[in-house]
Amino acid sequence: MIKLSENKLTSHKPIEPLPLPARAYIPLIQHAGAACDILDVKVGDTVRRGQRLAYAKAKVFAPIHASLSGKVAVVQDWPHPVLERCRTIVIENDALDAAVETRPRTGQEVDRLTASEMRQIVFDAGIVGLGGAAFPTHLKLGPIKPVDTLIINCAECEPYLTADFRLMVEKTREILLGVKAVGRCLGVSKVIIAIEDNKPEAVESFTRERSSMPQAEIKVLKSFYPQGGEKQLIKNILGKEVPRGKLPFDIGIVVHNVGTIYAIYEALYKNKPLYERVVTVSGSCLANPKNLLARIGTPIHDLIEFCGPFTQEPAKIIIGGPMMGVAQYSEMAPVIKSTTGVILFNKKEAEMAGESACIRCGACIRSCEQGIMPCMINLAAGKGLWEHAARYGALDCTECGCCSYVCPSNRYLVQSIRRAKLALPR
Repeated sequence: MIKLSENKLTSHKPIEPLPLPARAYIPLIQHAGAACDILDVKVGDTVRRGQRLAYAKAKVFAPIHASLSGKVAVVQDWPHPVLERCRTIVIENDALDAAVETRPRTGQEVDRLTASEMRQIVFDAGIVGLGGAAFPTHLKLGPIKPVDTLIINCAECEPYLTADFRLMVEKTREILLGVKAVGRCLGVSKVIIAIEDNKPEAVESFTRERSSMPQAEIKVLKSFYPQGGEKQLIKNILGKEVPRGKLPFDIGIVVHNVGTIYAIYEALYKNKPLYERVVTVSGSCLANPKNLLARIGTPIHDLIEFCGPFTQEPAKIIIGGPMMGVAQYSEMAPVIKSTTGVILFNKKEAEMAGESACIRCGACIRSCEQGIMPCMINLAAGKGLWEHAARYGALDCTECGCCSYVCPSNRYLVQSIRRAKLALPR
């Protein structure tokens, strides 16, 4: 693990609702798994907020919903924050924000739901992991092996990002209700809420509200990067290691991001699909960095404008955190379910140092939480020796960026590992 400058410029900024966009751009893939197909609407149709737009005939996917009401103007290829371009449904806002009629559930009704019913509700709501991985959440509520421990990931260890922190402070009670429901759905005997020690307000808030779920243990962790990785969290809390090629449920553990838990609460209690999320908009170029509740499909241009004016010209825009985020080529790329932040860097911050030869210092190996050998994968990828890259652990890389950060030769280690992963069969 490494210690980074946190730059949590927005930690004291309450969540603000972002005005609705003139058009919402809804990509047909916002999750790990298969892209959705448009099944329920066509161009010219009027849709309502929360209406299902797209679905897939696949095992791993999450349905996609309208984030505002209006007319389906066009279906076209459009900039995507992760995939470069993607088939996208464009909705013209009618300024009514009319929603699909639903009925909230009482606490007693939620308590009577079976595990199967809860999983179906979460699936129908289109919920995915909101920490960035975007894995369909309903699948993690029904693991193929029994689990006994649920960990709520409240680390948010990436610099700049504070969306999860603000949810923890402002929606503590609702999050605990979501934790209680997920714990019952999984049938676990142990619940741990893991928070880094740089978030004392969140620790205090959960401690104060914990009477609603006294069996949950609050675990305060030291603030290091990448503390928020599933496997790192499990090792640091429980002293257990997830074997290479395995997942947490293989050792009886499920980890859920705190933002995902809040989305589950909204699905169960409010009958609300995932059509909006909290996004941190930050960086040295902005006069008014904020935490915004933004509708899915809102162009990041709108978020940047709302947090302006510029204090200096941005040289790079990143969606996500600075360590694992993706640089953008267009301000018209929309907010999607996995968008945790929009970070603007000036020219000096965005400058990349040139590579020099590897000096075999081993710093990248020592910093790697997965126990792989980034320098050797880098050498193998440079020669196209993909099987060698696999033997050195390329497929186990989480792309956290620690190796590149500590490398004195400024080797582009993460980029080369990504190339190897794309070239290797899964």
